[in-house]
Amino acid sequence: MTTGVIHDLGYQRYTGPRLGRGYAFRTLYVHTVRTAFGFGRGIKAKIFSWSIIGIIAAVGIVITAIGAQTGETVMSGPQFVDNMATLLILLLAAVAPELTSRDQQTRVLGLYLARPMRRSDYALARLTGAITAIFLVLAGPLTLMFAGGALSTKEGAGGVGDAAVDWAQGVAHAATHALVLTSISLLVASLIRRRAIAAAAVVAVFLVALPAVGVAQELGGSEGTTELVSMISPPTAMTYLSQWLYADGHVQFTDEKIVHGPWFLVYAALVIAACIGLLVARYRKVPA
Repeated sequence: MTTGVIHDLGYQRYTGPRLGRGYAFRTLYVHTVRTAFGFGRGIKAKIFSWSIIGIIAAVGIVITAIGAQTGETVMSGPQFVDNMATLLILLLAAVAPELTSRDQQTRVLGLYLARPMRRSDYALARLTGAITAIFLVLAGPLTLMFAGGALSTKEGAGGVGDAAVDWAQGVAHAATHALVLTSISLLVASLIRRRAIAAAAVVAVFLVALPAVGVAQELGGSEGTTELVSMISPPTAMTYLSQWLYADGHVQFTDEKIVHGPWFLVYAALVIAACIGLLVARYRKVPA
């Protein structure tokens, strides 16, 4: 006859604070920012992303150094953001699939939803985290350029004020760029489970429209035609937007007047809203 012994292990119900949707959202947001910069991932995952980030930072350092030596503005803040568009697309091609395709491929979305988190929370946390990371990549060099310009100016308070205005314009344009390009990238990547294919799709979406814009610019046409055609290419449209907002409404280095300036602002708002709506709708259908 066997005998049993009952051991009281002291198990008790959890009586501590229960963290809700807000905590889950913030945790995933922080995790997304860290993942975008490669933190918590292997060295191979960091090489490409940090190479792009390093190039962008190096350009900012060179511009700052030249400006400090010559006392002239080599490139304005908005111009810097526009010129970094291609590098940002390459960076997003590496980051967006990592944030969206991996979770779908490994089918771990159900683990996130086991917490007090909704599908829309997941989508928005991923999106806002990625936008923050891309914005920081641009804001760092812009701040360095401002510091260099403010410290090397020979015009006193007026020069510092001009540098501050240029920094504010650059930061504002960086935020717009991050919102538009990241929203499109995450939406495209969320539609494809395989990361390599998703990365290629992100690049293709941005680059496939460039030939059409180039042809329109070569052919010319009625006033403002090139501007309207450029809307099929988000980076080009963002360039026109910055020129309308920050270059007195003129195309830089020419006397051409931007005709459809306000429409580029509407365009940016519509693209952001549409991508956010479609991204949330996409994650309502992704299998958990």
